Amino acid sequence: MSNAAQWDALGMKIAYEEAAKGFEEGGVPIGGCLINNKDGTVLGRGHNMRFQKGSPTLHGEISTLENCGRLEGKVYKDTTLYTTLSPCDMCTGAILLYGIPRCVIGESDNFKSPGEEYLKSRGVEVVQMNDEPCKAIMKKFIDTRPQDWFEDIGE
Repeated sequence: MSNAAQWDALGMKIAYEEAAKGFEEGGVPIGGCLINNKDGTVLGRGHNMRFQKGSPTLHGEISTLENCGRLEGKVYKDTTLYTTLSPCDMCTGAILLYGIPRCVIGESDNFKSPGEEYLKSRGVEVVQMNDEPCKAIMKKFIDTRPQDWFEDIGE
């Protein structure tokens, strides 16, 4: 198994752990992590904290970046952002803002943002994992808390 494949497996495992933690806390089960492409270092991890912190913007990807702390701009240019769900427009913007060249997505069956195609059009490598555990936890949340889900995606 190549380093990239190992890091993809690790990144998605961490992202799912974060999603599960968020779900257990009563939040939206979307998790993420940021990994350095050169050496596999996990720079940060996080999960959606909108309900836990009463924040309109603390999505899983944003929480991940927040938990990385301040990094030099050049650090982002050789990283992969892992997320359990297709990134919304706000999170897509953060990926582009920091020049993250690669995004690995757990699933987009429950929600597919137009951000995926936009990221590709801007030169970001987008990898779809079609991960069953990611699908299952998100479906469970949407089925049991549809109003909270619609609030999270701005509907």
